[in-house]
Amino acid sequence: MDRQPGLSVRLKLTLSYAGFLVFAGFVLLAVMWISLLYRVHPGLIVVVESHRALLRQFGPTTLFVMVFLLLFGLIGGWFLAGRMLAPLTHITDATRRAAEGSLSHRIRLPGPTDEFRELADAFDTMLARLEAHDAEQQRFAANASHELRTPLAISQTLLDVARRDPGHDHGELIERLHTVNARAIDLTEALLVLSRADRGSFRREPVDLSLLAEEAAETLLPFAEKRGVAIEVSGRAAPVLGSQPLLLQLATNLVHNAVVHNLPGRGTVWVATDVRDAGAVLTVENTGERIDPGLAATLTEPFRRGTDRVRTDHAGVGLGLAIAQTIAHAHGGTIALDPRPAGGLRVVVTLPADPDPARP
Repeated sequence: MDRQPGLSVRLKLTLSYAGFLVFAGFVLLAVMWISLLYRVHPGLIVVVESHRALLRQFGPTTLFVMVFLLLFGLIGGWFLAGRMLAPLTHITDATRRAAEGSLSHRIRLPGPTDEFRELADAFDTMLARLEAHDAEQQRFAANASHELRTPLAISQTLLDVARRDPGHDHGELIERLHTVNARAIDLTEALLVLSRADRGSFRREPVDLSLLAEEAAETLLPFAEKRGVAIEVSGRAAPVLGSQPLLLQLATNLVHNAVVHNLPGRGTVWVATDVRDAGAVLTVENTGERIDPGLAATLTEPFRRGTDRVRTDHAGVGLGLAIAQTIAHAHGGTIALDPRPAGGLRVVVTLPADPDPARP
């Protein structure tokens, strides 16, 4: 935005200080002048015979005092304004560096807590969050590029083989290309869901988490039975305000993740809903191998898998828990991952409960 140049804040403060000082001096001298005019000591009447004589007697001194106050106010005001605005200069420099792309710089303003210190600390906190978000976005872009490149590279390899060997079984080639292409489509759709949830651009409506949990379990039941995993759903109504498609995606991702990372042929998934402390809670637990607590804390990162990227028939694209976390945060909620002592994982999603669950 183009703006006309104006006076600096330091100059404005200087003029304000000087003006106030001169005004205070003028008021003081005016009070003294009036006092002398109307309450002249009898002995002074001999020397001061009239108002004109009083003006000749004290006029030069008054003028000198006013000029002195003006110069003193300007010089002292300039110095004091500089001292007062010094912290703002550090904040401005940090802002310019951040605008140029340097998010690692911090102000770290010294001194006691005051308005400038609070502003600097708040700015440092903002820079720290921006730096972390920028690093996360860079990792996400790198991982997404890697994940998208893998199916494309496989497709290219299959097509090169088919071109070099025209007599190769095209039916097998088509089936493998179909599988690779389906995986690329799943990844693209997952990225779109993640982007839409992260922007928070969705319409909120009354939703019951218990119904979504049941729907997700029913949808994945054939897949779970194929892997020999049982799904148990329990709990009570958990009304929230949110996007029904996104929250269903959240529940489906959690149940799918619990089925995939389980004990084949003898695993169990427990899905429960509840309301605690004005919060709707969705809990998904599963049996499985023991998980290190440090690893569990990172499973919500995009493309992070507890199986170290081991591909299975339904290993997913590594975005299931990341999407679930993004959807939860977009709804003002939280998601917590804790390893179960006997093996497996417990995922607890807490969302703000609908303040008016009786609405139609």
